[in-house]
Amino acid sequence: MIQNTDAVTGAGLSVEASLVKCTLQGTARLPAFSIDGDFVLGGAFFLHFQTQTVVNNYTIQPELSRCTGSVNARDLHFTRTMIFAIEEINNSTKLLPGIRLGYQIYDTCSAVPVAVHVAFQLSNGQDAVFYKGSNCSQSSVVMAVIGDSGSTPSISMSHILGSFNIPLVSHFATCACLSDKHQYPTFFRTIPSDYYQAAALAKLVKHFGWTWIGAIHSDSYYGNYGMATFLETAYREGICVEYIESFDWTHPQSKIQRLADVIRRSTATVVVAFTSPGDMKILLKELALQPGPSRQWIGSEAWITDSSLMSFTFCTGAIGVAIQKSVIPGLRDFLLDLSPSKVASSSVLTEFWEDVFNCTLRKTSHPNKRACDGTEDIKTLKSPYTETSQLRVSNMVYKAVYAIAHAIHNVVCHKENATIHCNKYIRLEPKQVLTELKKINISQNGYHISFDKNGDPIAFYELVNWQKSESAIIEPVTVGYYDASLPMGEQIRINRNLTWLEDGTQVPVSVCSERCPPGTRKVLQKGKPICCYDCLSCPEGEISNMTDAPDCILCPKEFWPNTEKNSCFPKPVEFLSFGEVLSIILATFSVSGACLAIFAAVIFFRHRSTPIVRANNSELSFLLLFSLTLCFLCALTFIGAPSRWSCMLRHTAFGITFVLCISCVLGKTIVVLMAFKATLPGSNAMKWFGPPQQRLTVLTFTFIQVIICTVWLVLSPPFPVKNLTTYKEKIILECALGSVVGFWSVLGYIGLLAIFCFALAVLARKLPDNFNEAKMITFSMLIFCAVWITFIPAYVSSPGKFTVAVEIFAILASSFGLILCIFAPKCFIILFQPEKNNKKSLMNKN
Repeated sequence: MIQNTDAVTGAGLSVEASLVKCTLQGTARLPAFSIDGDFVLGGAFFLHFQTQTVVNNYTIQPELSRCTGSVNARDLHFTRTMIFAIEEINNSTKLLPGIRLGYQIYDTCSAVPVAVHVAFQLSNGQDAVFYKGSNCSQSSVVMAVIGDSGSTPSISMSHILGSFNIPLVSHFATCACLSDKHQYPTFFRTIPSDYYQAAALAKLVKHFGWTWIGAIHSDSYYGNYGMATFLETAYREGICVEYIESFDWTHPQSKIQRLADVIRRSTATVVVAFTSPGDMKILLKELALQPGPSRQWIGSEAWITDSSLMSFTFCTGAIGVAIQKSVIPGLRDFLLDLSPSKVASSSVLTEFWEDVFNCTLRKTSHPNKRACDGTEDIKTLKSPYTETSQLRVSNMVYKAVYAIAHAIHNVVCHKENATIHCNKYIRLEPKQVLTELKKINISQNGYHISFDKNGDPIAFYELVNWQKSESAIIEPVTVGYYDASLPMGEQIRINRNLTWLEDGTQVPVSVCSERCPPGTRKVLQKGKPICCYDCLSCPEGEISNMTDAPDCILCPKEFWPNTEKNSCFPKPVEFLSFGEVLSIILATFSVSGACLAIFAAVIFFRHRSTPIVRANNSELSFLLLFSLTLCFLCALTFIGAPSRWSCMLRHTAFGITFVLCISCVLGKTIVVLMAFKATLPGSNAMKWFGPPQQRLTVLTFTFIQVIICTVWLVLSPPFPVKNLTTYKEKIILECALGSVVGFWSVLGYIGLLAIFCFALAVLARKLPDNFNEAKMITFSMLIFCAVWITFIPAYVSSPGKFTVAVEIFAILASSFGLILCIFAPKCFIILFQPEKNNKKSLMNKN
């Protein structure tokens, strides 16, 4: 905090304006690394992970929070990378020539209060007292700040620095919340936002078919926002989460133990961890105490490439997203260019040197430690500080420095005659650097540097897999990449083999329920997530042609499912075809009946002059035999695929030929009655029912049926139709009646004539002739009526093609009844008992 004091005015001095005396309140925090320059850059890194707890009694001024614990070798590596980049720029003749950049790099101790104090100090400077023309509201000595290494402290710092228009460019703060330019207008980052990382992790999980996972995350801005974004994307991808747990390394050990037990007892094989390296290390240490079932770890970029975690061998096979691997020429030599004399000039480097080599450079610091004797060689050290084989986040620091340097260059430098001129005396304001940073679009060391409207770079991740090397050391191996700029479905590419779990070669399975095969549908289990379901077979008539189908689909009305219910095929079309055994039998009887009628006609014609033929009205007999022949043959029209013409022909031909047949039988019956009455004394009945009247009777009765059939055909004729209702699994090709009234009118008229004929035949059955034709007609009509009475219920109840078979059977049965009852006895006498074929035999009384 800076406070205004008395204005300074020189009574005897000539001053143009009064100067405000500004006094720094509190104790200034010393930078871990600093150097003067024409323009100064700020830096904030986690050089320590702990702070000293101070209990304030409010009687004295509180002391500054001091960082404690071991030096964080990884962030020391980042810090030295920033210094390397600044020195590289200072030695450049193309970027900011003649201008020297300085730096002030602070340790934020991974603590928000310290980060806030650092932000204020970077805004105010370190001068205890200074004078300013109007007020003390702004006296920043830094043009921009690089850091912090975490999202939570970066959020706090951005709120403060943003008030003074000081750009904050982070190399490792990935919280998607920082993309909000309304809250963080001066925040930029060279690392992609967690929005893309979460999407990449969700698509990675989906890529391998894992739908049942566990999720853990750090209880911080980074973990909370990152996991929320991941879950949002995962739910859209159809992924279910068995448990979601948050934790922090500062939590009680009992909570860490409880989380470890949750992971051990879970049924999910895959665990997605959106955590910081420090939190992950605490959890893995707890899991290592009592190893449980193998788990497939999916890691966020914060910890998946952290070499300090790769000692936990039960995490072999872990896969996650990582910042793109890079090469920074000269960086390794710079990092290893440390000697005891150079280290002694920095308290942080001294502390690091003493930690890693377990010796002391200061005589008073550790009396029990051995003194460093100069044989310590940092080149032999295995540490995150010296690790340069897979530079990832280091490149983000490097790019951040160059982005700021180019922004400053664009303000203070101009090109004239191929020579770059820079003005180091210009009063440069952080706001000018902020404006130029938004326009940056450069390439440095082969890596593109630019920011979108939210201050984010283009999202590109490598997919890394923890694999054991030949020396049995776990190493992060790049196995693919995720590129958010590619179209959906092409963003993830796997280009080499992966190791699963502990040296496994098979992709682990992590599902709540096995996938439902085609032919089934998913039915959710009550009270469980959508990934927990049962597989039920599709209902009748429905199919599913995809795995994990939520619903079955109905086949089109002319299609039916196959046995597996995974596809529809056309329903078989069924009709009474000529190739079927039943059709052959019926056709045989039909032709045989027609031949029998013709045979009887031939016999009658050859013996037309004999008494038995002449006595039975040969003209009506021949007409009856002709109509019976047609009745037998019309049965053939019912066989075969129905067509428009066959449907009209079969019903009308059947109706007309049967009426013709019944009319002839009726005529013969009337003739028998008239003939008996003619034998009575004084009777002249035959005069009124001679051959002309007989022909007219047959013609009239038949003509009435022709009229009925004609009206039926004109108004609503029969037509072929596909019957889809009788059988669900097949189509019945049949003739629709058209007009039901027409059909039953035809049948009713036939039945009416048959009953009338039957009644007359019953009346004439006991006439005292030796050969009484009325008895045969009675039997034939009895058979006829019995057949057609039973036909009606059989016709209505018979399914499909059997309906047609029943109709054919009724036609043939009634036709055979007529020909056998009426003509068989006569033909038998003519052929086998010719001695009875005389007038005397016919006229004898019983």
